[in-house]
Amino acid sequence: MRQALTDGPLRQRHAVAMTYPRSQLVPPGSPGVYHCVSRCVRRAFLCGEDRYSGQSFEHRRQWIEDRMQHLADVFAVSLWAYAVMSNHLHVVVQVLPDVAAQWADEEVAERWIRLFLKAGQDTELRVEALIANPERLAVLRSRLSDLSWFMRCLSEPIARRANAEDQCKGRFWEGRFKCQALLDESAVLAAMAYVDLNPVRAALCDTLEDSAHTSAWRRLAQIDTNTHTGEVIAPVAGVGGQCVLGITENDYLQLLDWTGRQVHPNKRGTLSGPPPHALRRLHHDSAHWPRQVLAVGSDFHRAVGAAESLIAKASAMGQRWLHGIGAARRLLQASR
Repeated sequence: MRQALTDGPLRQRHAVAMTYPRSQLVPPGSPGVYHCVSRCVRRAFLCGEDRYSGQSFEHRRQWIEDRMQHLADVFAVSLWAYAVMSNHLHVVVQVLPDVAAQWADEEVAERWIRLFLKAGQDTELRVEALIANPERLAVLRSRLSDLSWFMRCLSEPIARRANAEDQCKGRFWEGRFKCQALLDESAVLAAMAYVDLNPVRAALCDTLEDSAHTSAWRRLAQIDTNTHTGEVIAPVAGVGGQCVLGITENDYLQLLDWTGRQVHPNKRGTLSGPPPHALRRLHHDSAHWPRQVLAVGSDFHRAVGAAESLIAKASAMGQRWLHGIGAARRLLQASR
């Protein structure tokens, strides 16, 4: 009886602690970098081939990439990493409300109209109407740097298009996308690697060159035409000049390839040799870096970062604790 009386309140307190609103994790109007995951429901296929019906949905991968590129051109965001998988997608995105705040009223109106084009309507008149409504324009400006609106504008058109193709109705995505706040440079780097290596971890491919429909593949494809790979890494789409990592494009790709050989031991190539330059510069231990990358998906929940960063985030959210603080401490101790 004593055990039952003890467990009930503990479970209740735990449940209450885990149901705080998204706005506490992603404060409206504040900049930040986030790892987001959207998953399909009803065993729906986003992409890939349904082994039950034999039907291929590979063409939908391009739907996602095209839509992300369009949104990155409209929103005040930087897209750092993405991976389009068979029944879910990952994206690492930085929201930049300070950038949206600098846009002229006309630019805000034009960007919003590009996002929601209406057939047969005069776009110039729509721009004029929005500019003449300062209150409405202020709302639209905030939405154009809002994470939830970015994910909504990514998911909803894909759901409508997929449902039309499948000739069905109802939900295509889970009701709420999973979101992790990335609190420091190491967290951003680990999340990017975690996302880019999704096909490798799933044993869908052996090399980064074969991991199509990921930001890593896109970065590799741009190497031949990009003469700035020795410069500080840039986002794959969206607002440039908002660096969150002090490493070069080449350093990141080398780190990614090396990390992939650790998390997927059957991958071709050797595991010997010195660790990548980026690990040395960031003072990460090469023996524990792969574990830190995998921990993004297994040991952290609402936020990823060093223990001190997680404690500060919990305090800012009005919480006393965040899942992952213990894991962050263990990773730090293991790397010493």
